[in-house]
Amino acid sequence: MLKRTTGQKIFAVFNTIGLLLLSLIFLLPVWHVLMGSVSDPLKVSAHSGVILRPLGEVTLGGYQLVLQNNSILRAYANTILVVTAATLLGLFLTILAAYVMSVRGLYWKKPINFLVTFTMIFNGGLIPTYMVVRNLKLMDTYWALIIPGCCVAYNIIIMRTSFSEVPDAITEAATIDGAGHFRILFQIVLPVSKAIIAVIVLFYAIQHWNAWFNASIYLRDRQLFPLQLVLREIVLNSSENSIVADADANTVDIFRPLIKYCSIMVSIIPMMVIYPFVQKYFVTGVMIGSVKG
Repeated sequence: MLKRTTGQKIFAVFNTIGLLLLSLIFLLPVWHVLMGSVSDPLKVSAHSGVILRPLGEVTLGGYQLVLQNNSILRAYANTILVVTAATLLGLFLTILAAYVMSVRGLYWKKPINFLVTFTMIFNGGLIPTYMVVRNLKLMDTYWALIIPGCCVAYNIIIMRTSFSEVPDAITEAATIDGAGHFRILFQIVLPVSKAIIAVIVLFYAIQHWNAWFNASIYLRDRQLFPLQLVLREIVLNSSENSIVADADANTVDIFRPLIKYCSIMVSIIPMMVIYPFVQKYFVTGVMIGSVKG
């Protein structure tokens, strides 16, 4: 192994310190919310500043209040439905588009690649998109959350680059044996592209799980609200009264910070649980699908 120079050692030290500080900055808010969510509601209401340990006795009363609320449970179900449908549809369309763009000798390949890349920089804007959704009669339906933005140009480019890494000899041999494009895609290309598929699934799942803006524009029926939109109302609009049922104003004020913390944790726990199982594919998939000059 090559011996590192003094400059490289200094850079490694500062790089490590910087990454540790960034990790602390990212983890501290999550830790603050987690500790606040299991603290005594009276002490949470009276406390100001960062919560580094549970205040008072550890309690799960806030989670019981949140999970007993029908609007939260319904929003959870709506979010799971939208995330599952949008991720599967987006993955399917991304795979098809990426494979077509990766085929050698494709007619108009450069113009097609240019048009896909162009959409990453320029788009129709909010008003034209709203008019399209309205004219297609998608307002107040799950499709208004699933179809717009279900296929992302950035993900297509990453997957296209990954598919391009498949050796030509394999696809040419399959073509000589009589395999068509669909057979080559599903029996040859996809089995060797599991890492990039896992990465794209993660991208789409996080994108749709955290989405709330489209729901606030396209939905008026509260029965269809996703979790993030309900969480936004709780955090910003003080709608905890609907969660603490049959409670007086003082009780609501006491439970308000606790309910906010618990609602936030309920919304982020699924992604925190899923990510470790996908993380082993993440670095490999991104590197394989990285855009090369």
